[in-house]
This record gives sequence, C-alpha cells and structure tokens, in this order.
Amino acid sequence: MRSLHEGRRLGLSARRGHRGVTRGLALDLGSSRTRVWVPGHGVLADTDVRDDSGTEYGPGRPVRRGRIVDPESCGRLLGRIADTALGTDRTGTVIVVSHPVLAGARHRAEAAELIAGLGPTTVIALDSARAAAACAGPRTGGPLLVVDIGAGLTEVTVLVDGQVRDARQAETGLDDLDPARPPTAVVRTVLDMITEMWKQDRHGAVLGALRKGPLLTGGGAARSDITDGIAVRLGVPVRPAEDPATAVVRGAGLVLSSVLRRAGTAPAPTGETG
Repeated sequence: MRSLHEGRRLGLSARRGHRGVTRGLALDLGSSRTRVWVPGHGVLADTDVRDDSGTEYGPGRPVRRGRIVDPESCGRLLGRIADTALGTDRTGTVIVVSHPVLAGARHRAEAAELIAGLGPTTVIALDSARAAAACAGPRTGGPLLVVDIGAGLTEVTVLVDGQVRDARQAETGLDDLDPARPPTAVVRTVLDMITEMWKQDRHGAVLGALRKGPLLTGGGAARSDITDGIAVRLGVPVRPAEDPATAVVRGAGLVLSSVLRRAGTAPAPTGETG
C-alpha cells in the first residue's frame, strides 16, 4: 500500500498560458478502459485500451496498475484519439489528462512526453480525486473522502478545500476479483486505507468527511455488493457518483471547459457533461 506520506508531490500542474487555445479534450487513461471527453459532445469514447501487439504485462494493455508499461502502444492509442477528436492539426489545443493521485514520477513523465508529442498548446495534469470532486459539484464543500475503485488500482483520498490532504493506494482492483466470490478483498482494502488515514489525521478531516459520506467513483462504485459492503463496514452512508465509471473524465472535462471559457473560445455551457 502506498501513501501520501512517502513524500511525493501531488496536485495539478499546467503549462502556463492559455491564450490562443481553440479546441481540446479531456482524457482518462486507465488500466482497462480509456475515456475521452470533448466539449459539446460529452464522453466521446469509452473503449478498451488493449493494443494488438500485446505486452509482457498482459493482453496488449499499455497501462497497468496506474503505470505506462508500453509507451509505444500507448502513443499509438493517444494518436488515434487525438486524430479522431482534434484532427491532424492540433495547433492551439489543450488536453486535460487525469492520473492516479499517487501516480509515480515515471508514469507522469512518460504521460507528459506522449501527450506533448501530440502537439497541444497546453497540457494540464489533474489527479483523479479532484477530477471526481469537480464532477460531483458544489455539494462537496468541506472535507471530502474520495474512494476510486478501478480495474487495477484502488485509491482513497482526503480533499480539504479542494486540495489533497492525504492519500493511499493499493494495487488491488476489479481485475483481481473472482466473479464467483464476494468482493471481500476490495472492501477490506478500502477499509484498511481509511482506518490508516484516520489514525494519522490530526485535524479531523477524515472524520468530517466520513460524516458526510465517502464519494465512490470508478467501476467498483457501480457494483452494489462493493458499495453496500463498504457502507456496512464503515457504518456510514456512501455516495456513488453519477455514472461512476466516467466521473473522472467528466470532471476533467469541466476543468477543460473552464480553461476554454477563460480563453473565450468555448461554446456556452449546456449543462451536459457526459
């Protein structure tokens, strides 16, 4: 299990200067699915990330457990996405890409290099917890506990005033579950991470967030056996995000729309985020 206290810097990073930006896309590159959000269209793609060539890590998945393990295949995937969503001329575009809260330096560097190769003017990297919170809306004011259960990773993050206060990550996800058995391992992993965070919390943020109820995202949040198990073990209600599998990319899309509006290039918002 990894934690924020290992000393890694977290948060949103951006190449400054949005002047001249005219188009863009939001991207959530996961272990099993890649999701793309485009202004005016919502979630344009929700596709399997497998590449025909395959990798030593599995059947052609260029991203595993929050890490890019096959940059060449990942680059081809991103190129196809950019060609479809932005066209071949990417001059004056912006890409918002989400990443796991505790994504390693190598993953972040490789993702930045691959996306820079697409030719966008501006690249914004946004952690998945804050993207999910953006999608959830203003009702998430105050401390917020975000539980993201994906195919290969499970992360628990405490946000305070929109900033990451603490985070935990475990390389356990939906891919590790036996369809014939209850999802005990994932539920126990989430409970262990929350308990560890609560023990180290000196400011009451975790308790405050628990009273409000954790926000659940990722594919695991769409499974009632997982959400019910977490709620029963915690003894508090949980709040699965609307369409939890796309919550992160839709939240990244809201950040993208804000950037484009500030640049004066985005159409008037329609309220459609996916």
